[in-house]
Amino acid sequence: MAQKPSIPKGTRDFGPEEMARRNYIFDTIRSVYALYGFQQIETPAMENLSTLMGKYGEEGDKLLFKILNSGDFMRGVTDEDIRQDSSNKLAARLCEKGLRYDLTVPFARYVVQHREELTLPFRRFQIQPVWRADRPQKGRYREFYQCDADVVGSDSLLNEVELMQIVDEVFRRFGIRVCIKINNRKILTGIAEIIGQADKIVDITVAIDKLDKIGLDNVNAELRACGLPDEAIDRLQPIINLSGTNDEKLQTMRQALASSEVGLKGIDEVAFVLSQLTALNSQLELDLTLARGLNYYTGCIFEVKALDVEIGSITGGGRYDNLTGIFGMPGLSGVGISFGADRIYDVLNQLNLYPATVSTATQLLFINFGPAEAAYCMPILAQARQAGIRCEIYPDVAKMKKQMQYANQKQVPFVALVGENEMAQGVVTLKDMTSGEQQLLSPKALIERLSEQ
Repeated sequence: MAQKPSIPKGTRDFGPEEMARRNYIFDTIRSVYALYGFQQIETPAMENLSTLMGKYGEEGDKLLFKILNSGDFMRGVTDEDIRQDSSNKLAARLCEKGLRYDLTVPFARYVVQHREELTLPFRRFQIQPVWRADRPQKGRYREFYQCDADVVGSDSLLNEVELMQIVDEVFRRFGIRVCIKINNRKILTGIAEIIGQADKIVDITVAIDKLDKIGLDNVNAELRACGLPDEAIDRLQPIINLSGTNDEKLQTMRQALASSEVGLKGIDEVAFVLSQLTALNSQLELDLTLARGLNYYTGCIFEVKALDVEIGSITGGGRYDNLTGIFGMPGLSGVGISFGADRIYDVLNQLNLYPATVSTATQLLFINFGPAEAAYCMPILAQARQAGIRCEIYPDVAKMKKQMQYANQKQVPFVALVGENEMAQGVVTLKDMTSGEQQLLSPKALIERLSEQ
């Protein structure tokens, strides 16, 4: 027997019911984005590796899926190239393209490439899959969808405020209780300065960003392995463990960062966003351990976690001032958020929060008794579909038992029966598959009856 086919680890198939639920997620997010004036774009699944490499930090670069060059990809590669202990250099020779790791870097490339066509500030949203060569585990996939919204060409912190309102509204519509956390990379830079380790800012942020996953002791061990002296690590502890209200944390950090200009600027930015959102009845928590490991963030950063399900962050984002500069367009600031559709899907499934109306399943099946009966049913099918009723006719003339089994297996709630008597009277027999009740109805009455469901 031939081996049953399979799919790569970290990927998933989605059947009709699952796709209906996923489309509910996409449609909900898309509709909220539209309320705030965001316009949709799409970019290719693959980008030039030169576009992707170096934008996500060393760890991110390792997780890029690289695509072998077409044809003789080994042409020009020598035995010496293969013997050299540098997989990245060899990959650069063999691969010119890669699958996108996120939607933000391709968006930055898009802005620079199409800058003459854009009206700034440009508000875009994008709902597409991304790929990461990560180790698959619960809530972590190698292929997953992101639902991004970004504003580029504006320094105003009102953009951060509106993005957090979007987060609030989306999860309100989903019925998911969440905790929205905020921090600022300028604050983290200031912290690195006051502990005398400004040159270790990347190592510090990468390490403390793992606090929830690996715990404080392992974070400290990682900081030590990066070359931070024990004295600097000790000075970092009160900040990592800082508690209290947002105002109390801000006040404490103002004192701690009094000698850091960049740190104080970060405090001011967070304070503004928090004050605006408090006035709008949105609740955020200042978390000084939130670092978000991607290197391109430069200002406010955000992360959202579900309160009722053990899973990683389901939304994240932040301000990036220099990303387009990498592509030759300096001085253009941007800020964005990204909903993790696959994790939101898992949360909604676990909490059973989908509305009963989320379905694309057939509502009405017409039984096919023969060519004449089918011809009678076809205009009624067209009228029902125009009325928004999801219906189909069994395509083949088959035994009644087989057609009814088909209806049961698809959980079709209503079946239409049309034989010689119905045709002669100009009616349809409607059978309720749950109760077994049958009614003789005119086509108009049939449509009215099902439109009430």
